[in-house]
Amino acid sequence: MKKIAVLFAVVATGLLGATVQAAEGRAQIGAKKVSMCIGCHGIPGYKIGFPDTYHVPKLGGQHPDYIVAALKAYKNGERQQPTMNSIAASLSEQDMADIAAYYAGKKKK
Repeated sequence: MKKIAVLFAVVATGLLGATVQAAEGRAQIGAKKVSMCIGCHGIPGYKIGFPDTYHVPKLGGQHPDYIVAALKAYKNGERQQPTMNSIAASLSEQDMADIAAYYAGKKKK
């Protein structure tokens, strides 16, 4: 029993001491991952009509943390838009960070 308590203490200490680090975004690699984004987000004034009429936002100059948070929300279903849910479902956390870094470095238009 004492061995289990010691093992538990070691594991718990390791877990509590671990830090969670977000993926570091790489803009140059993100530039190669945005082909699925530019079809909607690259068209000035673009609107989609499914399921509702919705103005598609421009992403250039947006804060990278916001982009990652939005993509995660689409991936886990907190945000609902069929195309974005589908695209986000295919992205890893590194993909999201890279795409966010790319768009954060672009000028707002």
